[in-house]
Amino acid sequence: MSHDRGRDGGVELRAVEKDGYAAWTRACQTGFLRSDVTDEDIALAPSMREMIPGRVLGAYDGDRCVGTFRTFPRELTVPGGGLLTACAVSSVTVTATHRRRGLLGAMMSRGLPGARERGEAVAILIAAEYPIYGRFGFGPATWTTEWTVDVPRTQLGRYEPPGGGRVDLADAAEVRAAGPALHDRFRRAVPGAISRREDWWQVATGGIRPPHRQWKEPFYALYRDASGRVDGLLVYAVEDVWEGKLPQCPLTVRHALAATPEAERALWHFALSVDWTAKLVTGLRPPDDVLPLLLGDPRAARVTTHGDYMWLRVLDVPAALRARSYATTGSLVLQIHDKAGLANGRYELTASTEPGASEVRTTTRDADLAMDVRELGALYLGDESAVRLAALGRIEELTPGAAARADLLARTSRRPWCPDMF
Repeated sequence: MSHDRGRDGGVELRAVEKDGYAAWTRACQTGFLRSDVTDEDIALAPSMREMIPGRVLGAYDGDRCVGTFRTFPRELTVPGGGLLTACAVSSVTVTATHRRRGLLGAMMSRGLPGARERGEAVAILIAAEYPIYGRFGFGPATWTTEWTVDVPRTQLGRYEPPGGGRVDLADAAEVRAAGPALHDRFRRAVPGAISRREDWWQVATGGIRPPHRQWKEPFYALYRDASGRVDGLLVYAVEDVWEGKLPQCPLTVRHALAATPEAERALWHFALSVDWTAKLVTGLRPPDDVLPLLLGDPRAARVTTHGDYMWLRVLDVPAALRARSYATTGSLVLQIHDKAGLANGRYELTASTEPGASEVRTTTRDADLAMDVRELGALYLGDESAVRLAALGRIEELTPGAAARADLLARTSRRPWCPDMF
């Protein structure tokens, strides 16, 4: 077993064995400022359900765990519908007493090369704070938005689902039965979406209830098309709030999933038609969600949250660029700077409109664009603009018009979105 150290030579980095998982999980919870963690909390913590030997790292000051880091595989949908095995980075903490000693850098330096060796072409994470992960080569690849809707102002009339579709209330068992197949259809069509473990559905429907999370059974609604196929799911909760004999009940969407546009429109219309509801909170949605324009008065939907969400770090440039498709054919030579050395190099992309059909090779030809690997991460799923990054000075345009050409190739018609926390 190899051991590494941060800048503080007294702290040792090592892989965590099974008998150390509980203490590691307690340190992780402490890092996330949870002080009232019980043994039952630890036993049911999400991290305890996906500990992979060799992929759980801890920083130890003597016998005390003061830093945590773990990775696990997730299937990531890339533009064009290609599927790429990604290294999901999670449970990243450094205890407050041991900050600024190089521990996070040491854990990244150990974890990311191992992912590349396993054939994982990109790493992904959800960044709690914006400034942390750019220095490790991650760039914000998807964004997310939440709306609060003033329901009386929506100007929605009576809605009949097209083609004989219907919305039915359901119970948790029906959702656990229908949800995985529905999600698999949905995520294969949405760049940025990731695969889910089976126990995700247990947690989302109360089958597994971590003690520190107060559980209140939500409502479940399924949209079925005319053939009876489940094409959409809505999970929501409603608070019973009245003021002066008038209902002011807020409805909060916990999960919304639609595999077809018809299902998406029908479920939003249903949610906005629930009796006594005065306000609807959408939960985190794609930043170009159809919801505001679905309303008779789009101003009834007010943005209450908007920000970066899933960050991406390219580990293997040829494998990552080949996995996705491009809007048109063409070629670009990219100079990628990566101080960690994982993605450093000059690459020629000959783009194809079919996933997996592009050619990528190292080259000595003059580069068209030069950038840090973090900018490549922001561009990879098609959300960011190379022209905008060039205007910010984050990309160097070495061939006139190359940034616009990169946008023509790589950007997507709908913005990528990751609906999952991991």
